[in-house]
Amino acid sequence: MKSVSARGCAGGAGVGGLLAAAFVDVAYSNEGGGPSWPMAVTLLLGGAAVLWPAARHPRWLTPQLRTTVPALASLACTVDSVVRSGVLFGPAELAILLCLLFVAVRHCPRKWVVACAVLDGSAVLALPARPFAGDRETMFAFMFIGLVLVGLTVAFAAYLRSQDYRRTVAVSETRRAERLAIAADLHDFVAHHVTGILVQTQVARMMTDTGPDELDPVLAGIERAATEALASMRRTVGVLRDTDDAADRRPVGDLAGIAGLVDGFATPVQRAALHRSPAVPEDLPHEIQAAAFRVVQEALTNVRRHAGDATQVTVALRYERSRLEVSVSDDGRGGSQLPAAAHGGGFGLVGLKERVTALGGELHAGPRGGYGWEVRAVFPG
Repeated sequence: MKSVSARGCAGGAGVGGLLAAAFVDVAYSNEGGGPSWPMAVTLLLGGAAVLWPAARHPRWLTPQLRTTVPALASLACTVDSVVRSGVLFGPAELAILLCLLFVAVRHCPRKWVVACAVLDGSAVLALPARPFAGDRETMFAFMFIGLVLVGLTVAFAAYLRSQDYRRTVAVSETRRAERLAIAADLHDFVAHHVTGILVQTQVARMMTDTGPDELDPVLAGIERAATEALASMRRTVGVLRDTDDAADRRPVGDLAGIAGLVDGFATPVQRAALHRSPAVPEDLPHEIQAAAFRVVQEALTNVRRHAGDATQVTVALRYERSRLEVSVSDDGRGGSQLPAAAHGGGFGLVGLKERVTALGGELHAGPRGGYGWEVRAVFPG
């Protein structure tokens, strides 16, 4: 709540500062002897473009429209000022144009970035022409200052845009890698069931002559294995796209393997406990068990990386209303003795979410009440 309040106060202070600067701009324009309405229109358009909440933008208010219209109004105001020597400029218009330049470089579509950035940058560089059109030396000095501000704004926005792009690529690669892993797991699940079908079919063929009365249980087993194979494919195949590359085969865990994970995690300074409800069935689908195993594995790895000061880690398995709930919680406060390079890229939960949602489940990760962290996944049983 404190951080939200702080952001709200900061946002209110920013709006108040911009409005105060806008009054200064209008006052400058009046002192220049010209009408203030061109400046007022420019500030109104620019202020609306900067301050309009991004979550409430209508579809037609694209980044390129937000950044070009106020810049064109500013340039028109500059031309009018040079022709009539009436309108000056102030800090609000400069701040608005720099903000719009930032938006253009960071958020405009690739084919529009250069055009919008050039237009906003030109509007900034043209501002000194209003009061100093007759004094070229002073005008060029102010233009140089404007050029420095434009360069710094473009550099910062371009850096953030590159970081956004890198993160998007990293998330996409993580999701694709997880889909490849799911494809490998699906292969294992189906191979398991189909192998069972093959074995039981061979048994059935042998029993046609020796024990026809005992065929029914064998045929029932074949039917059950085929049903489970089809269910595994139906739950998983929807997310397998662009998986032409060969995937590395990884061992598939299950609910029984979670006990080994917990036992191997415990250290003299970190206690780990597994609480498994007696209601958890043993015959859950293999892909559900493997996903639950991966959730626990990734959560315990994150405890090692990000909560090395945790003293108690609890893994819980519950089964209610035909849904399996897996949770891993710790009492850490964020301390870790691992080097920065061992903290990971922060995309493990992205892969887990891809896997869990592919099976129709839900994944939640976040702080507990007071302190500590919890990862909770719910799967349809």
